[in-house]
Formats: sequence, structure tokens, C-alpha cells
Amino acid sequence: MKFLFDIFPLLVFFGSYKWAGSNEEVAQALINGNLSGIISGGAITASQAPIILATITGIVATALQIGYLLLRGRKVDGALWVSMVVFLFFGGLTIYFHDDDFIKWKPTIIYWSFAIAMVVASRFFGKNLIRMAMEKQIALPDEVWQRLNSAWVLFWIALGLLNLFVAFVLFKSDTGAWVSFKAFGVTGLMLVFFVAQGFYLSKHIKDEA
Repeated sequence: MKFLFDIFPLLVFFGSYKWAGSNEEVAQALINGNLSGIISGGAITASQAPIILATITGIVATALQIGYLLLRGRKVDGALWVSMVVFLFFGGLTIYFHDDDFIKWKPTIIYWSFAIAMVVASRFFGKNLIRMAMEKQIALPDEVWQRLNSAWVLFWIALGLLNLFVAFVLFKSDTGAWVSFKAFGVTGLMLVFFVAQGFYLSKHIKDEA
């Protein structure tokens, strides 16, 4: 359930895009009729409606996610706050200029923000963010925690570069393909990374035992 909760905004983004792609004129009328005041020129074309609607609903879904956690008295992870701020900024630019290039940069900025935060925390504050998140569940040698932290930094950097390649090179003229990659390709890569991490950690957990 936590996994579904974590990817809730992504599912909403993907679902909204697909629905609007099949109902472009309806989505266009909905946006132009209600959001003309925050759109440059006051209107969008039908072909621009899917990504605009997906961006709007994605922002709302992220806000609802944070609101739910606050209402339940739960801690909102820093990563979720970063996602909200970046989503608002790049999503706002996407909506105002009705230009999908801005929202395509959003995942990369988030991934690289995570990488920078991990490097800064480790180098300047002596904090291993991965260790802080996981050490209550497992015990590992210091050098393994450091390798794990470095692996996550490299993973976020690589994922950010991959997103740019897919968005602006591989599927430069196909926003729908990029949306599908964002929903399924990135999620798949995350799962593969988690599995690989699990195998790596299991070896060292056994060694410790």
C-alpha cells in the first residue's frame, strides 16, 4: 500500500494524460474555460491539453498526498516537499507557457536534488542519509553504508541524465512516449535497483550474522 501511496501523483499524472489524449477537445474546453487567467495568451490548443491537464492534476495529487500526511499527524519526508516545490515551479511554467519542455525537466531536477542533498549531507555534515533511513531495520558495516550512499547518488545522477535523453532526444517529438517512460520505465528501473540493493545487502547481513 505504501508503494501505491508513494506513486499516487505519478498514477494520476499518467491517467489524466491518457484520458485527455483521448478527449482532447473536452480537456481543452475544460482548461480554457477555467484557467485562461493563468495561461499565456488565455488559451491552449487541443494538442496541448493532455500535458497541461496531467500537470495540473499531478500538482493537485501531490498536494493531497502532503495534506493527508499532515492531517494524520505523520511526518512529510523532505523528498516529498522537494517534489512538491519542483512540481509547482516547473508545472507552473508548463501551464503558463503551455510548453511541455518545462515539465520534462522536472524529474531530472528532482533526481539531481536528491543526489546533491546526499553528497552535501555526507561531505559537509557527516550524515549518511541512506543509513539514517535504514539503520533501524538493518545493521551494516560503515563501509557498506558508504558504498550504498554512493550507489544511490550515482543512480539519481544516471536517472536524471536518462530522463533528459528520453525526453529531448529519443522521444523529442512524442510527449506521450515520454509520459509512458516516466510512469513505467522509471518505476521499473527503481524496482530493479531495489532488488539489486537487496541482493547486495543480504550478503553483508549474512556476513554480519
